[in-house]
Amino acid sequence: MIISPPFLLAGVTDNAASDDDPLMTAVSAFELAHGVYPIAFDRRWHTGVHLMPDNKGDPVRAVADGEVVAYRVSQKAIDGGAGTLDSNPGFVLLKHHTDTGDGRSITFYSLYMHLLDLDSYGAAGAASMVQALPKFLQKATPDDGVAGSSTLKVHRKDVLGLPGACHGQRHIHFEIFMLPADFNTYFGGTKLDDKKPTTPGSTDYWGHSYFVIPPGQTFKKLPDGATSHHKPHGGIVYTLNGVEFVPLVDGTNDGNALHVETWFYKGDKFTSVWIISPDGTKTLLTSQPAREQGYEYDLYHRAKSLYPSCPSDGYELLRFGRILSPQPRLAVGAGRATWMRVMFAAGKEGYVDVSPDSVVKLSDADFPLFMGWEKISEGNTPYSDDGICDIDKLQKILGVVQPKSPDAKEYEDEDALSDYVKGNDSVRAKLRKLVCEAPTEWNKTHNSARYARLNEPDGFYGRQQQTNPGGYGDFLALLEKFQFWDKTGLPDGNLWFFHPMQFIRTFRGCGWLSMKEFEQIYSDSRYSRHKRSQAPQLRSTYLVPLNLAVRKYGLTSPVRLAHFLGQGAVESGWLASMQETSMLGQLDAIGFHGTAENPASTVAESGLGHWYGATPAEDDAWFRSKKYNSHGGYITGSYDWKLGNCDFEDAQKFRGRGFKQLTGRSNYADYWLFRGWLSETDFTKNWWDDPAYHARHRSSMTRKPAEIDSPQKVALPENCIDSGGFYLRCERPAVAKAIDADNAESATSDSGKRAEFAISQSVTRAINGALLADRDRWEDTRVAKDILS
Repeated sequence: MIISPPFLLAGVTDNAASDDDPLMTAVSAFELAHGVYPIAFDRRWHTGVHLMPDNKGDPVRAVADGEVVAYRVSQKAIDGGAGTLDSNPGFVLLKHHTDTGDGRSITFYSLYMHLLDLDSYGAAGAASMVQALPKFLQKATPDDGVAGSSTLKVHRKDVLGLPGACHGQRHIHFEIFMLPADFNTYFGGTKLDDKKPTTPGSTDYWGHSYFVIPPGQTFKKLPDGATSHHKPHGGIVYTLNGVEFVPLVDGTNDGNALHVETWFYKGDKFTSVWIISPDGTKTLLTSQPAREQGYEYDLYHRAKSLYPSCPSDGYELLRFGRILSPQPRLAVGAGRATWMRVMFAAGKEGYVDVSPDSVVKLSDADFPLFMGWEKISEGNTPYSDDGICDIDKLQKILGVVQPKSPDAKEYEDEDALSDYVKGNDSVRAKLRKLVCEAPTEWNKTHNSARYARLNEPDGFYGRQQQTNPGGYGDFLALLEKFQFWDKTGLPDGNLWFFHPMQFIRTFRGCGWLSMKEFEQIYSDSRYSRHKRSQAPQLRSTYLVPLNLAVRKYGLTSPVRLAHFLGQGAVESGWLASMQETSMLGQLDAIGFHGTAENPASTVAESGLGHWYGATPAEDDAWFRSKKYNSHGGYITGSYDWKLGNCDFEDAQKFRGRGFKQLTGRSNYADYWLFRGWLSETDFTKNWWDDPAYHARHRSSMTRKPAEIDSPQKVALPENCIDSGGFYLRCERPAVAKAIDADNAESATSDSGKRAEFAISQSVTRAINGALLADRDRWEDTRVAKDILS
């Protein structure tokens, strides 16, 4: 799911070390106090937010790919009631359908109301921007009417207009909602509103991790098995299997449960902790998230050291707190101990093993109640049938009850509610995670019943009878000029609404590409003419393995994913070459001079049932020779007696395979160890340092090379992308640091492009050992950035 806010800002920088989405933080600051979700200034439902960027010329953009349900383009503004043309009824309503996981599709709608009228573009000095709009938005709809067609499509980031106004106040009203059937289908598979959640049986995971640690758990100064060592120059260090641990304190969390939130950002790990008292009171223990610098960059070393029998499983335990991959190899129990550094009381921090089943493990994909996500529907709504919010009920839902006079007037409730909501950041934060079942304000069918209370003596307009006797009628007349629901074809009745900025921020952590999104990056046009017909099947074969690898190796951020896909495009030929091919031609004393691709080398090894070269008839001298193309150009050297290759067939047996073209017996051995398919006791470490290896005398070697009988496993879809993630994050650990120094958006200035190219070259050199096709890799990364950022 690729989603972004309705305003995009270039060059947004981090405003806090722990803020893993600074763009959303910046755009969320555009939220205005007169448009709070889900409560309007007069206590009615307000199921969206009002946003206005600091730069009034910033365009409104589609938050995701979608189809147009309905729209209205106004030539002129309308009179909002003050005798001036100060209001804009223009809008666009989009329907979005995408994926958030394997078999997890979601359908939702986004609404952009109060878009600027066409006449005002010139007054705003933005007349040329009209041409940047989709064609259907460049002309006014007749008589300010509503149009729409599911055949009209928009892409994420398409310009939908400029912010207009309502009653002279410049802003857009922005909503995200779901139809009841769509909501039930998707959120029925989450923990939303589950008061006693358990660890999900599914592997649907994304975003931040959450742990519910029950009362009475033992926290330790050091993990079990840690030992002390004297440093060469004084002092003591404590390690477990070579991993250093800082001494903390022993203790327990007594009768209080703990809610723990963890996440990674630019190599660091962050942890926030809340203590939950028996009466349910929740108190934040960490005034600032605890930060473990470099933890994520060091994840492979930790996994390899702490879980030597299967570092791949350990890598997931350290990242997610649980193993998400199928068929785990680590034994249940002590073999899966996952020691996490957690504050368990004020000023007290210790290590706790979160692997037992008694510790509940969730993620943002679960929408846990204890992190504030709550459904507001008929059973717990603070709104009466006429849509007026009761402050007492709202305070009860939010867990903050304030004293109130028993004989308070209606307007006093109104003022108290406004002060309570607008003047309290903690209340606003809680409101952002309420998921509300409510009627849309854009359906005029029920206006009279819904808004009648506003005209009662103590109501908003009732109190204005002397000063504004026609206020209520004017309100309804103006409201109908904005309303459009009867033209959408959508059903009547309540919808499920989200705070739109919180919805976007949460789902941005997903990182799961849908097929349509993947097609934009690895499009048909990227393939040569004779391979173009294969593109749909290639994308279908590798999409889920790609998404799983991206999740496992922490490549979900737009900048990391762009580099992964850009580099992989060259290494794998846009997924078409997951196993290195050879050429037919002539072998002489200089090398192998290719004339055409060898079809035998292109046959999928999964179909062969063995690695290409396992039979004498498949022996291919290309791999153990210097390689030249049909024009005499040098391609690359021999793989013979390199990268740990030592047997006659090794250059062919351990040829490049997978998304990052894993090559050589030594690299294969590292991956086999990582996956738990090989043990360190099965071979001699660094066998290539054997003197006989350097003399190329295999029979004389005393060091035993790693024995790998089925190297073709790397070319299987479930492993080929995973091996690419392993190579990028584990074999080349410095690569992530280089990528994290890059920007998510493609550079536009000459200096920016030079810096971006330099980063891409450093990634290329780390992956390929040289600057092979470095400009292609950079350009392919930029293509991915333009889609993902």
